[in-house]
Amino acid sequence: MENVLEVKASHLLVDTQEEAEQLRADILAGKDFGEVAKEVSKCPSRVKGGDLGYFGRGRMVPEFDQAAFELPVGEVSEPIKTQFGWHLLVVTDQR
Repeated sequence: MENVLEVKASHLLVDTQEEAEQLRADILAGKDFGEVAKEVSKCPSRVKGGDLGYFGRGRMVPEFDQAAFELPVGEVSEPIKTQFGWHLLVVTDQR
């Protein structure tokens, strides 16, 4: 994946690891990631279903950045802890 310059990703942000884990289970069981993000995310991107658009390496906080560039397209991440809270991330495209 070294030749991936940008990823397109969506995320949601919550306060606790437990909430992130439950939401991940719900999404893996069939709930729509974007709809869940609209309902619960604390990030302003919630209005777009968590869509962050395309971004290059180093644009996000390190923990988030690392996960975004390691995650296969379409896979929902494990909960990611950052200074903002707990994230779930799904990469929707790479280029």
